[in-house]
Amino acid sequence: MTRARWLRLILVLALVGGIALVVGLRGHLEVAELESTVRGLGAWAPLGFVALYAAAVVLFAPGSVLTLAGGALFGPVWGTLINLTGATLGATLAFLIARYLASDWVRGRGGPRLAKVIHGVEAERWRFVAFTRLVPLFPFNLLNYVLGLTRIPLAQYAIATFVFMLPGAIVYTYLGYAGREALSGGEGLLQKGFVALSLLAALAFVPRLVARLRERPMLQVAELRQRIDCEADLLVLDVRTAEDFVGEQGHIDGAVNVPLEVLETRIESLGDDPERPIAIVCRTDRRSAKAAGLLARRGFADVHVVQGGMTAWNAAGWPVAR
Repeated sequence: MTRARWLRLILVLALVGGIALVVGLRGHLEVAELESTVRGLGAWAPLGFVALYAAAVVLFAPGSVLTLAGGALFGPVWGTLINLTGATLGATLAFLIARYLASDWVRGRGGPRLAKVIHGVEAERWRFVAFTRLVPLFPFNLLNYVLGLTRIPLAQYAIATFVFMLPGAIVYTYLGYAGREALSGGEGLLQKGFVALSLLAALAFVPRLVARLRERPMLQVAELRQRIDCEADLLVLDVRTAEDFVGEQGHIDGAVNVPLEVLETRIESLGDDPERPIAIVCRTDRRSAKAAGLLARRGFADVHVVQGGMTAWNAAGWPVAR
């Protein structure tokens, strides 16, 4: 076995052992204990906390506990900066570890389907990183390793991680700060509690805002007809009920029927390629707009609502299937 393979094997064993240890101790990780340990570092507390946060991200420790502790220790402003630095450093280390250990192996043995998914992620580069930081589709710690299997440039990954984790870092750091103030009986508790609740409400709205920004322009039925003829991978998704799908209006030949009411539970039936073009059809376009928002929040990047839906398609006199 070559030296490089030995090094990879040692790194894998150390990583697995570290993760197993952290997972086993997860139930004993408390904010008060963290605060006590970090305060004991004195002037080195900020650097020590950054290093601790980075190691925790690599080893799958819960980041929420650390973020709350950072707010309690360093306040809302410095705490946000310190939390964000530690989280970004840990995410970058996990990204590099995965790239070094498994990127080439996955590309060589992952098969064409996985290669297509990776290619779709790489096509968006920093935009995909930004989306997953603002709208967490996967657990943060696991996502860092998954993204390391792609060829997203390191600088784009690190900068997008730092910038687009900022909203969440601000909110949870402030919660940690407000919690400490409440326990110590600080002044202005009512005002600080109101600010914390407002920040939580704003953070909950972020996924909807991001999904709205990712939505593509509406598709006219004439353009849809052209794209059906020339794009073999275009998915025409009909989100009407099963009865409407085979009812009076009929449906576009080759369309896939997944009613809006069950779309979220059957999202896997649309495939795992986030870049696959999808044209959404309903009776008009109201249900389609709701479906487009759902798909955008789940990471699909090329989703179009067909304006006028089957009503416009039938008005144009084009053929339907029943």
